[in-house]
Amino acid sequence: MSQTTPQSIDLLIEARWVVPVEPHGVVLEHHAVAVDKGVIVALLPINDARTAYAPRERAELGEHVLIPGLVNTHTHNPMTLLRGLADDLPLMVWLQKHIWPVEGQVIGHEFVRDGVELAVAEMIRGGTTCANENYFFPDVIGATYKRMGFRAVVGLPVIEFPTAWAKTQDEYFDRAIEVHDSFLGDALIGTSFAPHAPYTVSDESFERIRVLSDQLDIQVHLHTHETAHEVEEEKAKSGLRPFQRLQKLGIVNDRLIAVHMTQMTDAEIAACAEAGVSVVHCPESNLKLASGFCPAEKLRQAGVNVAIGTDGCASNNDLDMFGEMRTAALLAKAVANDAAAFDAAYALRAATLNGARAMGLDDRIGSIEAGKQADVAAIRLSDLETQPLFHIASQLAYATGRHQVTDVWIHGVRKLAGRVLTDIDTDAVLAKTHAWRERIAAIDAG
Repeated sequence: MSQTTPQSIDLLIEARWVVPVEPHGVVLEHHAVAVDKGVIVALLPINDARTAYAPRERAELGEHVLIPGLVNTHTHNPMTLLRGLADDLPLMVWLQKHIWPVEGQVIGHEFVRDGVELAVAEMIRGGTTCANENYFFPDVIGATYKRMGFRAVVGLPVIEFPTAWAKTQDEYFDRAIEVHDSFLGDALIGTSFAPHAPYTVSDESFERIRVLSDQLDIQVHLHTHETAHEVEEEKAKSGLRPFQRLQKLGIVNDRLIAVHMTQMTDAEIAACAEAGVSVVHCPESNLKLASGFCPAEKLRQAGVNVAIGTDGCASNNDLDMFGEMRTAALLAKAVANDAAAFDAAYALRAATLNGARAMGLDDRIGSIEAGKQADVAAIRLSDLETQPLFHIASQLAYATGRHQVTDVWIHGVRKLAGRVLTDIDTDAVLAKTHAWRERIAAIDAG
């Protein structure tokens, strides 16, 4: 009998369980993920994998579940350096009295770079492999993510007042196009338009964004219906709810990533479903700022793509997607008055594949399938905090802590090995963070 020679590949990850997310709700036991050149070649039983493949590297994870890397679908990661600066305040006081004045004095290349470095280290240690970024200096943000080997879609900011990034409407758009062009075809970094919110962006800017979004085939990442005050203010100004105004301007379509959405009517939910809008649920930030409750289960039942984001560390105060997943599921049940709402398997999907879909990346990441990028995270479930173990999805959604993430790969490159960051100098990151703490504390005290 002839024997087939095992195929040489870069990596074989063997795990006690694999949750591929697609197909939905499936848990595979004693399976392996074969990876070559950063791409998943196959998902198959371990014994079959050992026969079929000759890996240059093998990871044996006998007490772990392997999941797609978590996707944080709304972040302001340079603001990690503002973590805990101004807490227990309503949104507009928090923004206008603390965050914006401090940002006005520190924002620049170094602040953005150092904040992203701290955020990437935190995210990888928590099993997150992709972020949907929304902040100024997207050129620096994108370059930092790229240098660190982290996947991101970088928002191209548009707002109607001068900032350190741009002074005029035309400059915002000119610089947006420059940054977009600089990352065209990049393996890890993409771009989207990131107009701040309906109350800070003009009709003219939204119309330009609509045209350019179509031409460049990129998403529009927008804070929308975050608070009741925002809705009432727009109604007083234009006679329309913000969502109605966006509909009128042609922004409500399948490229819209609508963040927060705590104030929604049934008609608006139906319109989101019909138009293919993705909604990003940021439960912990919304709870902390008392912004309101996103009707996540109503959106899910209507067929809207619901993803999960942490928001920035200045209003959360962490980038813990396991915590966010749990809060999203629990809050959705309370809001819907239904214990079966936003079940565990859907919560994991919202934190992975739905986020990828919102960002236009679901053909590349978000599930463990042959042909997709090898962005995966391993979670050790043998800890006493996740024992006894009856249902994998339930443990992931309701009991697992980010400290149980042991290993992470992005595009097949190992970024975390046994809880140790493989290519980040944590001492250097912390030293820069401590220096920023001193400088920012002095500004806020003044």
